[in-house]
Amino acid sequence: MLRVTRLTDYATVVLTALAARPGVVLSAPELAELAGLEAPTVAKVLKPLAQVGLVEGFRGANGGYRLARDAGAITLIEIVEAMEGPLGMTECSVPTGQCGIEESCNVRANWRRINDVVADALRGVSLAQMLSPPPPTITPPRRIAMQLAGA
Repeated sequence: MLRVTRLTDYATVVLTALAARPGVVLSAPELAELAGLEAPTVAKVLKPLAQVGLVEGFRGANGGYRLARDAGAITLIEIVEAMEGPLGMTECSVPTGQCGIEESCNVRANWRRINDVVADALRGVSLAQMLSPPPPTITPPRRIAMQLAGA
């Protein structure tokens, strides 16, 4: 099963808390409260986010964090790669030279295509879009076949 790690999920939650307050500097404890997470977890996700330039950190009495760019300019692929490294569905998806059988492998090209589709989907969703609830799903009513007793 393809899954992002819990820390990547938490990073997205923390970033949406920042995105909901553009330009506001929030401390790690404030972010933890807004995100419903423990302060050490928030501190743990902020470090790689700051290292890749998704958030800016400020020291001092009024220190904290804010988004480094507009939420509309930050994509999910950037968040995933900040937390997980380059996206790779399988070893076949990573750059050449990482797999011992790549010269004779028949599935490598297809795994790379699949990896590209997933990466493009993540590139197509911005942090700003993550703030909006998804449109409601309209489920058509189910028809239940019934037969009355004695009919």
